[in-house]
Amino acid sequence: MSQATDLQHEELPGGQRSRVTARVDRFSGTAAEWDSVARGSPGFTHFHLYGWRAVMERVFGHECIYLAARDEAGALAGVLPLVRVKSLLFGHFLVSMPFLNYGGPLGTTDAIVALVAHASDIARDSGAKLLELRSRIPLPIDLPVSHRKITVLLDLPGSEPALMKQLDAKLRSQVRRPQKEGVTVKFGADQVAPFFDVFAQHMRDLGTPTQPRLLFDTIADVFPDDAWFGCAWHGGRPVACGCAFAWENEVEMTWASSLNAYKRIAPNMLLYYRFMERAIDAGLGTFNFGRTSPNSGTHKFKLQWGARDEQLWWYDRAASAEVKTPSPTDSGYSWGPRIWKRLPTSVATMLGPRIVRYIP
Repeated sequence: MSQATDLQHEELPGGQRSRVTARVDRFSGTAAEWDSVARGSPGFTHFHLYGWRAVMERVFGHECIYLAARDEAGALAGVLPLVRVKSLLFGHFLVSMPFLNYGGPLGTTDAIVALVAHASDIARDSGAKLLELRSRIPLPIDLPVSHRKITVLLDLPGSEPALMKQLDAKLRSQVRRPQKEGVTVKFGADQVAPFFDVFAQHMRDLGTPTQPRLLFDTIADVFPDDAWFGCAWHGGRPVACGCAFAWENEVEMTWASSLNAYKRIAPNMLLYYRFMERAIDAGLGTFNFGRTSPNSGTHKFKLQWGARDEQLWWYDRAASAEVKTPSPTDSGYSWGPRIWKRLPTSVATMLGPRIVRYIP
């Protein structure tokens, strides 16, 4: 299936207008071609990389509709990673990108407009009740936009001593406390298994279905250099964990968890600090705490580090104004967390992936 879209450029001298044709079709080029255009475009994030297609297909089995816009000369002018998430229980969604914080089209203005028009046609023709484009930046498109999610950014100094100095006295004390209790932090691919042990337990305690272990194993395999897995250890066991992604000049903590039983010694505070320290060592200038809901407890935790908010731009084409991607925190599913918290962790860990794969 392909589509040619005529789009007008700005006015030329004499009042004439130039016209181009952006042809949109499913991408059939190389990963290197895709990534080159993605990396060179405003709004690029790690989740636009072509490697995420393999993650979505291997782990969840979802159909990946990766779209490309090419100019008249056949050069790649824009890309849109799109994933179909469909179930009888939750419904039919096209999302860029599901389970992640960012997505949406990248490229020239003409390419973005054509890609979104094409994606909207696919959503309409296939009966999807929602097309959702999770952009980091505003887009030149005519779709409703939601700002219900934000991300929180911390500007990093050039050294670890400077990082410690810029924290207030209370926060410095919270970072040092787990160190005094004997907590240490380890990084590496060998931390995926302990990461998942903590993550699965924490998700059960929250009453939320967990992602599968296969997701994190696959991420570590596909992105061995820029996916950072770290765990805080105490008394020979992992007690807090994080998975972050480095791209351009920043690193984002996409998943983080800690065990309630160790809340008193705050191992997550040292964990976050070590991730920041590693980012500084890598020459990165921004620590991204990841998406959150404004004014939530999580939001306040992130702001206490001296961070700043950044608005997100989530565009959608919905069958009705009430439609949005489902969440375990929605009032209609309020019974779920109450039941989930009572399940043995082993049972919740087994059942969770079968549910969460349909909650994008």
